[in-house]
Order: sequence, then C-alpha cells, then structure tokens
Amino acid sequence: MGFTRAELESFRDAEIEDLIGPNCRLLFVGINPGLWTAATGAHFARPGNRFYPALLRAGIIERPIDPSAGMSDADTQHLIDRGVGITNLAVRATARADELTAEELAAGGVRVRAVVRSTKPKVVAFAGITAYRTAFADKRAKAGRQDQPFEDAALWIVPNPSGLNAHETVDTLAAKYRSAAAEAGIF
Repeated sequence: MGFTRAELESFRDAEIEDLIGPNCRLLFVGINPGLWTAATGAHFARPGNRFYPALLRAGIIERPIDPSAGMSDADTQHLIDRGVGITNLAVRATARADELTAEELAAGGVRVRAVVRSTKPKVVAFAGITAYRTAFADKRAKAGRQDQPFEDAALWIVPNPSGLNAHETVDTLAAKYRSAAAEAGIF
C-alpha cells in the first residue's frame, strides 16, 4: 500500500483514536500522528518506523505487527491482550512533529494526564524527550525512568522510534522499551 504526497496531505490535521484496552499496563505516548498514521488509522504505521519491530525484539509483543496498511483486528487485540496501549501528546496529524506549537503540546499534556487518570496504567512511557520537556515545561527531564510518578503511574521517557532519531537502532529501542515493560508487568 502506498500513498501519493497529495493523498497523505489530505490527512493533515486528522485525528486517530487511542488504542487502549481495559487492562492497559503500559501506555506509550507518541508525539502526534504522522500523515501515514492518519491515512491508515494505525499508530506508528509509517513503513520503516521501528516501534513494532522494537516491541517484538523486546518481547513486549509475541509476533510481528505491520500496521503500514492499517491495523488488523487481530493485531489490535494482541496489543490489548498484552496490556499495551498507545496515545499521543498532540492529536492532530502533521508531516513532522516540529509543526506542532508548544501550546499544542502543553494542551496535549493536560489531555494525556486525563487519559492516564481514567485508564490507570502501571507505566506511562513517553516516546520523545523533547516533546515531553515542552509539554510539561520540564527542561531537566532525562531519558529513562523518572523519579516522580505521572498520575500515580511510573514515568519513563523512552526514545522516539522514528527514523529521524537515527542514533537509535531497533536493538537499543528494544532494550529501553523492555525496561519500561518489565516495570509494567508485561513479562
């Protein structure tokens, strides 16, 4: 499945639903949906995104998931059964995360706090330190587990799986995601 640039652009500012089941233990928080994600309705769907390969390598999921043409019901159920949820700081789709304003990220932070209060995951893992720092006005936040909780959940800041984050590999992402997942009781 492929899209032309014009087709992808038609999804600018679209929103997609959170993927959160009733027993979510590990909630990943992305920055915002990309245009490919909005086009398919599946989080981290752009071909080449390393999110699902890293989840598989970490043992968080037990089989490959390829959402590039959309998420199958079976794949969605597998994530839910494993206790994995996905949401975003900002809800509108853009071609690049740097198109978001600081105000959008801060408003998204308020929304994510409400999502966490209502779903009560054990661990919240923000995928992207710069967006986290902006959303929560916390310039000193470091990667890894944070000392302070996030709405009663353990708080982790993990690397964003985008290919633009070139210094991370599937293996390094998997190791960092695995640490957050272990605390969440995924294993």
